[in-house]
Amino acid sequence: MRILTWNVNSARTRIDRILGVLQRHDVDVAALQETKCRDDQFPAERLIEAGYEVAHHGLNQWNGVAIVSRVGLDSVTRGFPGQPGFAKDPDAEQPLEARHIAATCGGVRVHSLYVPNGREVGDPHFRYKLDFLAALREAAAADLAADPELRAALVGDFNIAPRDEDVWDMAEFAGATHVTPEERAAFAALVDAGFAEVTRAHTEGEWTYWDYQRLRFQKRQGMRIDFQLASPALAATVAGAAIDREERKGKGASDHAPVLVDYRV
Repeated sequence: MRILTWNVNSARTRIDRILGVLQRHDVDVAALQETKCRDDQFPAERLIEAGYEVAHHGLNQWNGVAIVSRVGLDSVTRGFPGQPGFAKDPDAEQPLEARHIAATCGGVRVHSLYVPNGREVGDPHFRYKLDFLAALREAAAADLAADPELRAALVGDFNIAPRDEDVWDMAEFAGATHVTPEERAAFAALVDAGFAEVTRAHTEGEWTYWDYQRLRFQKRQGMRIDFQLASPALAATVAGAAIDREERKGKGASDHAPVLVDYRV
């Protein structure tokens, strides 16, 4: 089973590219992030015509996540237990954002995740990001404790560069988010809970994101912030992984590249 994760940065704008990637890579399951639309605006018809089932979670023009599958799409859930909400006013109601959707596809529980950016250290969004990751860790660990043989994948845009080599120049990130000890510890906690990051061994030294500004892609100034974390039973089936850097090229590209993993299931 080939599972893809990709922050598409607007599903409506890039539906032709999405279909092209699914076809070119013969994808079985695609977890998409930052779809930037409501459920009724998501271009599901095009994907259904291509032979896929679709589940989307979008509330407005921000965030948005989806799972697209041609190997079954069962037990869809939106949001995970303990997921925190966010509002600029800490005293106001903290509504949940469209940052998580899960479904069982061909026997694998796939979670499409768009982790909060964090904005700046000290910003309320930074605390929100850490709380989101802590709650995700608890929910994922509980699932694994309930079923140690669970085949599950936490995939998506984690907005964390876990290692120094995951950014082009650590000096450029002094005092910035994505590389702080707190964020890296939150990512490591997911691994410690039993979910192995399965892409790095096959794509060492590659990046998944290049900012549109300052010609970052052309200057080879990228970041590695998109991952697939697999439960022990699923990680044992990994046959290979790849990052489609070519998809970052050309007019109308997302600022993220698709990340693919092959599982023998």
